[in-house]
Amino acid sequence: MPTPASNHDADAPFVQARTDVEAISAVTLVTADMVRAVRFYEALGFRRLLGGPEASFTSFAVGGNYLNLAAKTTATPLAAWGRVIFYVSDVDTFYNRATGAGLSPQFAPRNAEWGERYFHLSDPDGHELSFARPLRR
Repeated sequence: MPTPASNHDADAPFVQARTDVEAISAVTLVTADMVRAVRFYEALGFRRLLGGPEASFTSFAVGGNYLNLAAKTTATPLAAWGRVIFYVSDVDTFYNRATGAGLSPQFAPRNAEWGERYFHLSDPDGHELSFARPLRR
């Protein structure tokens, strides 16, 4: 049976104790156009903490966590990767905010078989965002 140390490089100077992932602190998305991306997230009501349209890095508060935007450089390709799911207090009100700001969600809010009400929206760089809320049971 392998020991924890055998899962690492034999020359590793120490063995770390097992830890559990507890939360997501931040999600950082690469953007090809910081001006457009900041405008998009602010239209949805995200509160900017630092950076802005002319910055190479911008951070927004999301509850006790963060959504970060990093400006694309020649070394950072944009690529499809998945989806970020944000819980919101009221999915339908948030959908109305998005459409009222001229944004185009992929579909109207719906109830999912897994127990959430949600809708999807892509940001200007194609990152998929889901805005959801658990359904009361």
